[in-house]
Amino acid sequence: MTKTLAITTEPVGFATHPDRYHHWRLETEGEIATLWMDVREDKPLRQGYSLKLNSYDLGVDIELADAVLRVRFEHPEVKVVVVKSAKERVFSAGANIHMLGLSPHGFKINFCKFTNETRLGIEDASRSSGLKFLAALNGVTAGGGYELALACDDLVLVDDGSSAVSLPEVSLLGVLPGTGGLTRVVDKRGVRRDHADIFCTLQEGVRGQRAVDWKLVDAVAPRSKFEAVVRERSRALAQGASPRSGPGVVLRDLEVETSDNARRYKYVTLEMDRNRRTATLTVRGPEAPDPDTADALRARGSDAWSLRAFRELDDALLYLRFNEETLGVILLKTAGDPEHVLASDRALDGLRSDWFAREILLHQARVLRRLDLTARSFFALIEPGSCFAGSLFELALASDRSYVLDNPSIRMALGPLNAEDYPMTHDLSRLEAHFSGDESRVEAALYQGTFTPAEADAAGLVTARLDEIDYEDEVRVAIEERASLSPDALTGMEASLRFPGLETPDAKIFGRLSAWQNWIFFRPNAVGEHGALKVYGKPERASFDWKRT
Repeated sequence: MTKTLAITTEPVGFATHPDRYHHWRLETEGEIATLWMDVREDKPLRQGYSLKLNSYDLGVDIELADAVLRVRFEHPEVKVVVVKSAKERVFSAGANIHMLGLSPHGFKINFCKFTNETRLGIEDASRSSGLKFLAALNGVTAGGGYELALACDDLVLVDDGSSAVSLPEVSLLGVLPGTGGLTRVVDKRGVRRDHADIFCTLQEGVRGQRAVDWKLVDAVAPRSKFEAVVRERSRALAQGASPRSGPGVVLRDLEVETSDNARRYKYVTLEMDRNRRTATLTVRGPEAPDPDTADALRARGSDAWSLRAFRELDDALLYLRFNEETLGVILLKTAGDPEHVLASDRALDGLRSDWFAREILLHQARVLRRLDLTARSFFALIEPGSCFAGSLFELALASDRSYVLDNPSIRMALGPLNAEDYPMTHDLSRLEAHFSGDESRVEAALYQGTFTPAEADAAGLVTARLDEIDYEDEVRVAIEERASLSPDALTGMEASLRFPGLETPDAKIFGRLSAWQNWIFFRPNAVGEHGALKVYGKPERASFDWKRT
């Protein structure tokens, strides 16, 4: 009988703070920050395994994601983050294998997805905010530990004759480097395909100068000079980093009221109907527009609507992913004054040279990409009182379908941020994806700006415009029909249809995660009674079905 971790009654939570970290320690000194990885063996997210050798589970990654976000918002003086291990001769052994072997299938997939989104947050900080990362690899760097290093800009490996970088999942566990390792090695690091083939089938990995020659790391240093080389290279990275000036903005804890069937934040409400396998996710617009000066916006801090609402939306999406697996259809609604949303968007647009406004824009974009990558059906319902405008119209564009009631009081609007400020995982705007790359229709929609239901229908911005007589029944039937279909088929269908056009490395990562890793995690070669994940650490060897399919 296959053993899995007990499903606890406590839902997974994503809110944390440096004062509550178990596994990371953030230290700042001028323009250099050090993020120490010191995973506590006795503090797993769930009981049943221990986190040895800086191996990590979801709880470790929740803290990492929080730490990176706080550096971006709370420490604009920092130009370089050095990711280091506080343990001797080990950087990280990667994702905890016993946790993976014991976890239900859906948890494994969502864990891999969240982990990769966290690494993408590091790469986004480097690319978009000029915040550089250096991985100081002081020892064993394996699997997900090396994937964390791959997300950094500069990798320095200690050259002591034994320390190596490795992606041993194929040869050791019968699975794949599940958070983008294969793609990052060849697409980001530019490792030759044949070298990558050898590397990914070597349990012991690659060490020393060979790791530099194959582009697996950027530099090696003997243990006696390792710290000096890390300091020197971090200072060099700081010299080339983009300046960010001004005081930081503290990210206050989100306030949420919970009940059996709902989560209520200030601007976001999640209401769950488990009998119908649906949920309604409502985002409210601001009571008044956000300030349009940098000082005033910074004074508003994490309570600014454009930041707080999207932090709340992010938390609600993660809650759905990990705690409500059977809620397959999510109804997206908005409420408020569209003009206030547009005014807040214009404020950000006008302040984009200010680091805080830019970080808000980048955070909004990451949350919207989280929505794109969430394996649920999203239907946008555009009704009287809605404010599907500007940044919130992205919710309608991200949805698999959008239904609008043909009511003269309803207005939808596009604003300056809809053109290119919220790129999807494959770098298209949602308007470009919606219109399958037809630039003339994109430009026409942006030029017109404001739409009645009839105009939105004519412009092709909504799936269906329904009159007062038909709206309720048509929407009900569509929801019931969707909820009756195979969740597996829908996940594959939605992941294929949401991202038309050319792939990017990020899109490749998630496409392969949705397809290959999903499939491999179901196969007995990995998770069967004698599969590689199940027998890891035991004296018996894995037993494989040798048929190639």
